[in-house]
Amino acid sequence: MTALTVPVRSARRVSPLTSTLVFVGRSVRHSLRDVDALTMAIALPVILMLLFTFVFGGAIDRSGDYVQYVVPGIILLCAGFGASSTAVDVANDMSDGIVDRFRTMPLRSRGVVTGHVVASLLRNMVATGVVIGVALLLGFRPTADVAQWIGALGIVALFILAITWLFAAIGLAAKSPTAASGYGFAVLFLPYLSSAFVPTDTMPDWLRWVAENQPITPIIETIRALLFGRDPGTDLWWALGWCALIVAVAYVWAAWLFRRSAGRR
Repeated sequence: MTALTVPVRSARRVSPLTSTLVFVGRSVRHSLRDVDALTMAIALPVILMLLFTFVFGGAIDRSGDYVQYVVPGIILLCAGFGASSTAVDVANDMSDGIVDRFRTMPLRSRGVVTGHVVASLLRNMVATGVVIGVALLLGFRPTADVAQWIGALGIVALFILAITWLFAAIGLAAKSPTAASGYGFAVLFLPYLSSAFVPTDTMPDWLRWVAENQPITPIIETIRALLFGRDPGTDLWWALGWCALIVAVAYVWAAWLFRRSAGRR
């Protein structure tokens, strides 16, 4: 008697775009459900704005106009804090086995990382809006026109994208969510070693060189110039170049780490 063979139809893999949208939706839903994290993502920028304006501002600038200087730095500092949670989220996914399950589905599992990045970008742009709103209430008075506002927000979004991909790669490289949090924290010191809070010409010569030749300073100076209607000059090209370089390196690093983790399983 001859056994009948029933052909098994293999699951059709969905397109990369569909996979990415699925994972973006997943990450956004997780962000909305995590009320504590969402509250901190919005409250932390407000707290930092108040801290630097009312506690440190009087000592740094006795004229009372420190808020005009510090807002771009606060925006980038808060974006960094908000993006840092991506490292922990990615590390959690890599350690709890959910990615192995995704690999058995007709999805492109590496889209899980992109989902975290896009959700972080959306979350942090909302936080940026909160920072600007609070700054306006505190007396921040930018003079930018519509085009300059669009340019400034575009640079902020590009920076958030770059730093989030970097944190995603750190999450993939870390052995645990706790380690990912610790490694990511080191990156958050860069805004303090820049022109975010004080002009670089007030620093010692050796520290001034570091501040003027790291990525954060030209990004901040570009945003500051655009918000006050000035020509950012070469700072704009340095800002774009640094962001593009960070995105490229972090994306390649993240892709390599994800493929390596797949090979170990």
